[in-house]
This record gives sequence, C-alpha cells and structure tokens, in this order.
Amino acid sequence: MMNHMRLNNNAPTEILIVKLSAIGDVIHTLAFLDVLHQNFPRAKIDWLVEEGAAGVIEGHPAIRRVIVSGRKSWWLNLVEDRRFGGVFREMSSFLKDLRHVRYDWVIDLQGLLKSGLLTGLSRGKRKVGMSGAREGAWFFLKEPSVRVNYDQHAIDRYLEVAIQLGCKWDRWDNRIPVSETHRHALDQLLASHGFKDGNLVAINPMAKWKTKLWEPGLFAALGDRILAEFPCRIVFTGSQDDRPIIENISSMMKNRPLNLAGKTGLKELACLYDRCRVLVTTDTGPMHMAAAMGCAVVALFGPTSPLRTGPYGPGHRVMTSGAACSPCFKKTCDQWSCMRDITVESVFEAVRGVLLQEKTSKMTMRKGD
Repeated sequence: MMNHMRLNNNAPTEILIVKLSAIGDVIHTLAFLDVLHQNFPRAKIDWLVEEGAAGVIEGHPAIRRVIVSGRKSWWLNLVEDRRFGGVFREMSSFLKDLRHVRYDWVIDLQGLLKSGLLTGLSRGKRKVGMSGAREGAWFFLKEPSVRVNYDQHAIDRYLEVAIQLGCKWDRWDNRIPVSETHRHALDQLLASHGFKDGNLVAINPMAKWKTKLWEPGLFAALGDRILAEFPCRIVFTGSQDDRPIIENISSMMKNRPLNLAGKTGLKELACLYDRCRVLVTTDTGPMHMAAAMGCAVVALFGPTSPLRTGPYGPGHRVMTSGAACSPCFKKTCDQWSCMRDITVESVFEAVRGVLLQEKTSKMTMRKGD
C-alpha cells in the first residue's frame, strides 16, 4: 500500500534527479521529470546520469544541466589503459560539477549502491529515495524512504514518489526530446539506403540477457511473413555489436531488410521509431523508447515481467509463451522455453492487428490511464 503521508512541501528551487541507467529506466523517469516541472516550474532541475543513457535526456527543455558520470569508461581506462592521471582528473572535475549546487531536493530513483554513493556526495538539504533500495543505498538518504508498490509498472512507481513530494497533475508527457537536426539526420540515413516514403516496420531482436532472446530464424520467418502480406519496408535496429547477428537474420530472409544497427544515435533512433508503424522487440531499452515516441510495440517477454517493465500505454501487445516458470528474472537458463515457445504465427497476428489499425497516438498520458 502507498504511504499517503505527505513530505515537507516547501517549494524547491534546486532539484537533482539521480537516475543513472539504463536507457529504459531513464525513459521511465521522463514522466516523473515532467510532473516535477509542472508542479515547480521555477525550479532548476539537474539530472545525474551515466554516459550510456545521457543521450536520452540531453536537450530536454525541463532540464538545466545533465551531469554525466563516466563510471564505466573510468574503470576501463584504469584497468586496461592504466590512465591513472587522466581518470583522476576527470573524476575530480565530475565531483566538482556534482557538488557545485546545494540542492533543495536530491531524489534517488535508482536505489543502488552506485546511486547512493553519488547521492551521499551531492549537496542537498533533503535526500529522498524509494523503499526497496538495495546494496545499502538507503544509508545515504536524509529521511525515511518513500514506500512504493513494486507490483506495478516502473513509471507508476516513480509517480508514487511524485505524489509523496506533493505533486498533482492531469497529464504527463514522456516523449524523448528530438530536434529537426536529428530528424534530418535520420531522413538522410534512410535516403542513403533507398528509402524515402512508405510504411516502416522495425524489429529489434537483441537484448543484454541471453534469456530474453528469440531465435534468429524465428525473426527471419516473421520478417518474411510480414513482407508477404503488407507493403512495407522492414528495418532492424540494434548496436554496432549486434550487426553480425542481424546480418545473419537478414541472410535468412527472402527479401533483404534494412540493417541500421549501430548506424544511429539515441535521438535518431527515437526519430526512427516515431516514423515506424510498429516495433517488434525483446524486453530492452528500445522497446521503451518506441513506446515513448508513440510507436505501437509488439514485445516478446519470457524471463521478465511485463507488469513491471512492459511497454507503457495503450496500443501495445505483449507476447508470452505462458511458461509456468515465467517470470523467473534469470539471466541464464538451460530450458529457455519461455522465449523459444513463442510462435511466429502468434507474433505475426499481433503485428497484423497493429498494422490494420491507425498508428498509436502520441504518448501524452492522463493520470490513471
């Protein structure tokens, strides 16, 4: 149950959001940012994030400063290149930047040791976090944790914190900010591959957990089935490291798809999903990016819970095999039946249902939707 006791409601003028990673988690926090900005329009809001997800929020009109932690690159430079002097200078500059402002509120929505340490190092009159924080992150707060319900979507969980901070709202917006420059860059990229107009269907086949993956041959069969029935162009997305696997999928298809893995930045990828009729994806960051941009999502779920981290909002479809052991939240598994037993036919029918409808409206949600 939510703790309805309101916290001190003195209007803040300086706020720091601590949400470091990953891409999907940062996207989930955009609604919280919008609600804060609506309720405290005069407050200057900074966001502490790791470099891998920083591109999602850079240029957001509600954010004054994006403070980027280079934790992963610092560690690699120390271990592999032994660049001690350079890393320590970068870390010193980062800490100086972090502590430059004395915040009224520091809000840790990560709840892990890495965010707790940085919350502790920041200068804040109030340091707020959620119940369920792990690795001792609660130790760095200055007041009792806000009780939240973990049997709900992450977006709703973060909005519970907003309620406890005294926020009210009728609507919120979680779109990723993009500019005309980003849109033009995407148009140029598509044109360079011979695409100028028409329907786009995106497939994002990769994920960091092996247990979240669907077999390459199934993605290839799905792509061929879609192209056989609908006049569209299929585009695969992913990272540069994903290109070989996606090339393997492409080679199995009768009609060659467009492989843009590693060819777009985060903002261009958001623009791409804004152009697409539907995205077929595993449970990974691009799924949340597409949902935020108003693209209908057909999401394949096995070891994780769509209730907590599925595509948020109307018009999306979640595909599961119905395995009794799901969700197990395991990163390794000998059976793998939860993903393997999702059929091409069932996923195609979900895609077909989306393509026969109008494109999902843009994701400006009402409280309670």
